[in-house]
Amino acid sequence: MRLWRWLRRLALALVLLILGLLSPVAYVELACRGAPVEDGYAPLIADPAWQRNESRTYTTYPEWHIVYAYEDYAEVLKRGDPQDFGYLRAITGFWSAACPLARTAAAHGGFDTRSKQSIYTIGVSFTLEMLMKAAYEETLGRGATWIRGPERSALDHVSARQAGLYSRFLHQVPWYKWDFRNSARELTATPARGFRDHERRLALGLEYRAKAVYAGLIERAVQEVGADQLRMRSIVAGLPPETLAALPQVAVIAERPEGVEIETPRYEAFNRLAIRIADAGGDFVEIAGNDQIMVTVLGSGAAPVGRLIHSARRQGFGDSRQLLELPVPELAGAIRTLASGPLRLEHVYDY
Repeated sequence: MRLWRWLRRLALALVLLILGLLSPVAYVELACRGAPVEDGYAPLIADPAWQRNESRTYTTYPEWHIVYAYEDYAEVLKRGDPQDFGYLRAITGFWSAACPLARTAAAHGGFDTRSKQSIYTIGVSFTLEMLMKAAYEETLGRGATWIRGPERSALDHVSARQAGLYSRFLHQVPWYKWDFRNSARELTATPARGFRDHERRLALGLEYRAKAVYAGLIERAVQEVGADQLRMRSIVAGLPPETLAALPQVAVIAERPEGVEIETPRYEAFNRLAIRIADAGGDFVEIAGNDQIMVTVLGSGAAPVGRLIHSARRQGFGDSRQLLELPVPELAGAIRTLASGPLRLEHVYDY
């Protein structure tokens, strides 16, 4: 009888956990709907293979929020301990950004089913991971730091360095390609000189090995479905073809009346190229068949460019991140304006 009562309590707790994890999904789905807007823009890049839905410049951000959360975590670990990181704040940051982005995406081609599935899946997964880390680090992890004292242990330094390397890795490479098993081996290879070292080796070692298994499953699933396109095309005015062709990983496709059509990598590599093109005096005319784009800037105070979609304070840095929408033809000018400070460009969201 007692066993049955405990099983019922466990089942109830599991149901409540699932409902709690799905509640922000329900909120975004029901309360964050935007109105579609008729877009009369005729893409210059006419080949459908090189056109990307304009809404993707907004719906790609939630995945980047997770990257930035790990970046904040690494920054906090430079001077503090894991319990100093705001896990609930990272969770609410994800969902609070998803809402205005969903509304904005609806006006730029729609918040499509594939994007919803991706955002909701990674959002629920991220929420569960942060809750699990918070539950451990705020209790047993905090207790281990009390036993350790004010001086950080050898494995505290190792884990902080690993967090920094991991956050930088995520800027260009999917998380599931990180070698979590190697991170666990590094913890084992570092001499343990106290209770905190043994606790870090056990706790983080289990986390890394669990992530290694999950990463393998995700990588196989991606291989079956097919990875996303890693290159895209843009039209740039103001620079000759030879100047653009000299940039790393840039291929000149054609000269057109509106400018030069180029093919480039996506993600962080495109971010760096956009800055170089702007610095050289070039201007984007169109990117992936679109005339609107989103960027993020870092710092304090109102941004001198674009329309503000959302802003949030960063952990460990003492400044804010602003999500801004602007026309593609204004992108290079915005990059040049931001170069003079005090805000700085963080990322161009490349569909």
